[in-house]
Amino acid sequence: SIFSGSVGNLVEWYDWYVYAAFSLYFAEVFFPGGDRTSQLLKTAAIFAVGFLMRPLGGYVLGRFADRYGRRNALTLSVLLMAAGSLLIAVTPGFATIGILAPVILVLARLLQGLSVGGEFGSSATYLSEVATPGRRGFFSSFQYVTLIGGQLTAIIVLLLLQKVFLTPEELKAWGWRIGFLLSAVLVVFGLPIRLRLEESPVFKASAERAEQPK
Repeated sequence: SIFSGSVGNLVEWYDWYVYAAFSLYFAEVFFPGGDRTSQLLKTAAIFAVGFLMRPLGGYVLGRFADRYGRRNALTLSVLLMAAGSLLIAVTPGFATIGILAPVILVLARLLQGLSVGGEFGSSATYLSEVATPGRRGFFSSFQYVTLIGGQLTAIIVLLLLQKVFLTPEELKAWGWRIGFLLSAVLVVFGLPIRLRLEESPVFKASAERAEQPK
């Protein structure tokens, strides 16, 4: 259960940070006007917008987790994150669909912010509840380990594309989309793991008490 919860968390945070890692290459795709600094600032502003949704995501998915279970909340969060990444990967640039391109980028980032906000609280709760007595602090720490692991994975993917597989021109033209498409591939492998998660014993006990006649 600890492994399954941690792997899903790593995928979530990879999705969150891959935007920052690849923003140097897709900034001008969504914001072709103005100088380079202006393009990057607009892209960074959309990155910041995602943070505004994180408290709401924590509240909404936290309530969802208390009502429908930690496993269902964690599964929903990873699906929302993957949907946001896939939306960014397939959205045409400004040259093709005009102002709709940055609008869709904002919507995708809002969706990702909602997801990662819910993931943070739900995964911390799940890891602490399934941990063995006396080891809750240790097992809960895997949430932060996989958070940083997701960030490092995003950077490693970028470095591999930069140094091994693609030229700078290819990265700017279409290669940056690989980072986001990889998210969908990771979810294909990670989703079955989350679906097989053993539900938290604390939630099970709470659900059983709620079903007992008063």
